[in-house]
Amino acid sequence: MSKTVKSFTTGIARSRVSLLGAMIVTITTPFLFGAMIYDALFHIGNTYYAAAVYMLLGPAFLGGLVMIFVGLLFFKGKEEVKLFTMAYLQDYFTDAKKFRRMRKILFFTVFLTCVNVFIFSLLGYRSYHYMESVSFCGEFCHTVMNPERTAYLNSPHSRVACVECHIGSGAGWFVKSKISGARQLFAVALNTYPRPIGTPVHGLRPARDTCEECHRPEMFHGEKLVIKDKFREDENNTHLKTVLLMKIGSAGDRAKSSHGIHWHVAPENKITYKASDHSRLTLPEVTLTKADGSTVVYRSSDADELLQDAGHEAGHEVESREMDCIDCHNRPTHIYLPADVAIDDKLLNGEIPVALPFVKKMAMAIVTRDFASQDEAKATIEAELTAFYKENYGELLVTQPEILPRAIAGIQKAYCDNVFPDMNIVWGTYSNHLGHVQDSGCFRCHDEEHESEDGEVISMDCDTCHVILAEEEEDPEILQTLSGE
Repeated sequence: MSKTVKSFTTGIARSRVSLLGAMIVTITTPFLFGAMIYDALFHIGNTYYAAAVYMLLGPAFLGGLVMIFVGLLFFKGKEEVKLFTMAYLQDYFTDAKKFRRMRKILFFTVFLTCVNVFIFSLLGYRSYHYMESVSFCGEFCHTVMNPERTAYLNSPHSRVACVECHIGSGAGWFVKSKISGARQLFAVALNTYPRPIGTPVHGLRPARDTCEECHRPEMFHGEKLVIKDKFREDENNTHLKTVLLMKIGSAGDRAKSSHGIHWHVAPENKITYKASDHSRLTLPEVTLTKADGSTVVYRSSDADELLQDAGHEAGHEVESREMDCIDCHNRPTHIYLPADVAIDDKLLNGEIPVALPFVKKMAMAIVTRDFASQDEAKATIEAELTAFYKENYGELLVTQPEILPRAIAGIQKAYCDNVFPDMNIVWGTYSNHLGHVQDSGCFRCHDEEHESEDGEVISMDCDTCHVILAEEEEDPEILQTLSGE
């Protein structure tokens, strides 16, 4: 065995390629294995350190191992290392006297192979999980992904890993995502990525393969009571409430028939549409395929012109897309709020104190301006609010010294959660199709402008999807009734 090891080390020393590989392996091994053991036991919190381990040290270690064996077999220098030639191996297998020595060589080879397989498996497993982590998706390309990560952390899906929705299960979409990710990394490295990131992302896995793993439209039944809170821009920041009864309905299954909002995704109602723009805000043609196979085509009056222009711009005929979850829930996780809604939310949860007079009005006056950076916006918010309240409500600040700093922090957070000047993301950059208050949303189809050949139109009736029980009232009677007051 000692001769085998000696021959192996001698072979490495006689090949410059192997020697360089051995040096790389020797240098990277303690750092790599130490980091991997620490990550397995305690988890590496810093995504850039983890990236250095799994995207730099790991490939360097593997590359060093490859160089060692390539150098031994193909770059041996002037003196041939006979231990690794076919003639040498054949001689030892056929000569009984030499076979005992050959067994030692085989044992050593198998031992090294097992060690390498273990190393490859461990490194591959840890690297795979790192590249599937939320920190890698959201933090590695900080400037690019910071807006999406911030919106994700504030969303209802903040405990769902990015890959659960963006990739889902199965090897096929994993490979596609990594190919797309490589292109995106080059865009970041070359500073050619778009600002802001364009939506919708057309290469995503179909929503029914991801969303419906957790949400099943056919299991939704009945109506849902929704209360929308709003604050006036008056001295008292008057709290108003709008109460809606949303007709969630069902996509079928245990219900008598599909109905309500989720009628759109019932299996017996296949809806396809053609969009004339990349953002899918303008839908000139909508087709309903019924359970019996018959179709009804609804078209806007300018459908031919819009689709023709879109086809010329794209270089091909506009394709039909089947409607699914994200055609309405297009911002299920990366939610950017309008300015008034962002401030209202902070007032509602107490991050901005309602007791501070005119705080809604002051907040809206400042956050809706254009700023070069978040730091500039935060500084302006603090300076102007401080000056205003010291001049007009000095006594209040003396009796409640904590109220102004809390308001400033809440307004700054409302701004920084939704506006990212370095990525050209301002209030309203991204459309939200859920509803129709801030964007066209439902009215992309339900506008009574889409008409079939026999004169049937897609209804715009408010009662189709909801019933308004109270609209911007301070103390809605319906809520008193429901609470038993």
